Amino acid sequence: MDSKKLFFTEVVRDHFFNPRNMFKIPEEAEVYAKNSDGEGETRGLFCGDVMYMWIKVDGDIIKECKWLTFGCAVAISTTSVLSEMAIGMKLDDALKINSEDIINKLGDIPKGKFHCSVLGINVLREAINNYFKKTKQEDRI
Repeated sequence: MDSKKLFFTEVVRDHFFNPRNMFKIPEEAEVYAKNSDGEGETRGLFCGDVMYMWIKVDGDIIKECKWLTFGCAVAISTTSVLSEMAIGMKLDDALKINSEDIINKLGDIPKGKFHCSVLGINVLREAINNYFKKTKQEDRI
């Protein structure tokens, strides 16, 4: 077996060991959630990962994107990158982020872990649509 296939890219490892915008414990998230503008939750049907996300919005711009996951290294890395991408974006543009965008930022992920990037996208969309519901706007997806 090729040992290079056993390792993640340096960017994946960096986001796994130093995740951006992630709560380390659920209690931090509970406090933050009370003041968030939108929140989402998703679960991986096949892997069992659970992911939560909260956003704060100013106008139509995502100002903060915080999250918590009970998942693997790739779930953590992909969501870390996604949270960085989403901050500063217009809501409608954040809804257009796709798995390829995330994987390109990371360099690559194992083929069997593609669903991890989809989990992050789904939870971001849930949080944005929750914001639209709270502000009585129409869902955009």
